[in-house]
Amino acid sequence: MTLLYTEVEEELRAAVRDLLAGKCSPSAVLDRADSAAAGGTPYDAELWKALARDIGVAGLLIPEELGGSASRNGGASAREAAVVLEELGRAVAPVPFLSSAVLATQALLVAGGEAAGELLGRLAAGEATAALAVSFAASPYAPPAPVATLGEDGTVTGTVTGVIGAEVADVLLVPVRLAQGMEQCVVLCAVEASPAVRVTPVTSLDLTRPVATVSFASAPARVVARADGLEVPWVWEALVRGAGLLASEQLGVAEWCLTTTVAYVKERRQFARPVGSFQAVKHRLADLWLEVVGARAAARNAAALLAEAPAAGPLGDDAAVAVAVAQAHCGAVAVHAAEECVQLHGGIGMTWEHPAHLYLKRAKADQIALGTPGDHREALAGPADVPAPA
Repeated sequence: MTLLYTEVEEELRAAVRDLLAGKCSPSAVLDRADSAAAGGTPYDAELWKALARDIGVAGLLIPEELGGSASRNGGASAREAAVVLEELGRAVAPVPFLSSAVLATQALLVAGGEAAGELLGRLAAGEATAALAVSFAASPYAPPAPVATLGEDGTVTGTVTGVIGAEVADVLLVPVRLAQGMEQCVVLCAVEASPAVRVTPVTSLDLTRPVATVSFASAPARVVARADGLEVPWVWEALVRGAGLLASEQLGVAEWCLTTTVAYVKERRQFARPVGSFQAVKHRLADLWLEVVGARAAARNAAALLAEAPAAGPLGDDAAVAVAVAQAHCGAVAVHAAEECVQLHGGIGMTWEHPAHLYLKRAKADQIALGTPGDHREALAGPADVPAPA
């Protein structure tokens, strides 16, 4: 296993970065943030179509036999998905890659079966976008119990809060309990967007990735998978693998903040010399560079071990530890990098017109998503044989 980027990964990075440079400039993202603040949607449908269909990022985790590009024999894997997330983090791109191509896709891969395969084929082709109807703040180590129910008539009823990607999802994957009087078990249902599904956006810290409350009023549903008892294996696997790949997005955010700040302090002059020539500024940025390097190692390690794990099988101990380490570290690094970016840009960094605030909001929202750093550190206590204080 190597943490270095392969030639294929660098080519994918270049393709995604070139596309984002032309279609997702900071000014364009700010315009969409303005639209979101005024009650619109920040999602860029045209950008997502170009990423999903032209570059094929929607199928990076989907097996080749289902129309994707993932393969154990030289095909795409979590490593390539991580590279895409780095670039999307650099641009705070308002696209549903994490919600559809990572979380929803992973839940379907674990579910398996004909219904899941058909949905994965649609996702890989860019014909549809999906969202996992679970709170974005849910911890992988304590997956939320299903709050929706499946009636005997095959319809889903209930309300789920804090869902990302729901506004643009064609299909919602909903963990549900069977209604009273039926057998006690949990099923994963696919619910197509319809008038019976109401998506209500709520105020979100991250204007480029809104969250919503999703209400199902006897919405027609198709059962994708069943689980014995009240366990939700598809949700756990989706959340923990999503958390591991989210670290790469946090890395991208941190790298943009560092690169942009270094460039700025080289140009900004005070007392007849560049601000970056002052020792205090040098030390702050040197310390931040070390943090970002450490974050890159943690994020790449998590991506590499996720790539080696079976796509539909349970995650091994080594991969689970790598995910927890990456999330425990990368979240704080991204927030620190964004804070330094805002502060070292001085007055301009405090303005709405400068994109620094978008990166700070994305970094903070990511830090508390899919488990807090504290949740991940606590999960490491057992494998590291360092029990938490009583």
